[in-house]
Amino acid sequence: MEHVQEYPPPVAPSAYQPLATRVSVIGPEYCYPQPVDLAVVRKVLTISEGKFAVSDINGNIMFITKGKIFSIHDRRLLTDAAGNPVCTLRHKIMTVHDRWQVFRRESTEEKDLIFTVKRSSMIQLKTKLHVFLATNPKENVCDFRVEGSWLERSCIIYSGESNTILAQMHKKHNVESVLLGKDKFMVTVYPNVDYAFVVALIAILDGINHDDDE
Repeated sequence: MEHVQEYPPPVAPSAYQPLATRVSVIGPEYCYPQPVDLAVVRKVLTISEGKFAVSDINGNIMFITKGKIFSIHDRRLLTDAAGNPVCTLRHKIMTVHDRWQVFRRESTEEKDLIFTVKRSSMIQLKTKLHVFLATNPKENVCDFRVEGSWLERSCIIYSGESNTILAQMHKKHNVESVLLGKDKFMVTVYPNVDYAFVVALIAILDGINHDDDE
């Protein structure tokens, strides 16, 4: 029987290396000095608002994505548990590399742009996204990248083109996920890394791959 290796290989908790500098993209209030474990639940059988939710390991909701506004741009709003807007995710539909832009709170103005995400190539067997901060408009070298397998819910977020890991996800199967039609997976965000930024990237991954499914 052929052995299929999980991709990418899981990183042991002992391998967590606190970064020398804090990675604050959306805001420093989302950076903790310890690893942050998040549970992401996608209610596969529903199409209502709030179908994508993120909680802590105790089940307390931390973030929700709302809405899908059909226009020239597909927009989703990421809010905190109280409904306060954190950032707006905008999909530029008529683009070659599936480009997404993330803006502060509910804005879509260029002055409030935080970062841009696009596929590294048009056709991909594995997930590979490049992330460019608004301060990097030439986009010659990415500031962050996402690699792995979305199908297996096994992706890693890296700093630039380095091997420095910022966060990684892994699938979680349980009876609830099977019976209720929920797609649930875990994300570990490394120390001093902006976990709201990581959640925004995962929401974009969900948007890209859900659109592909449709």
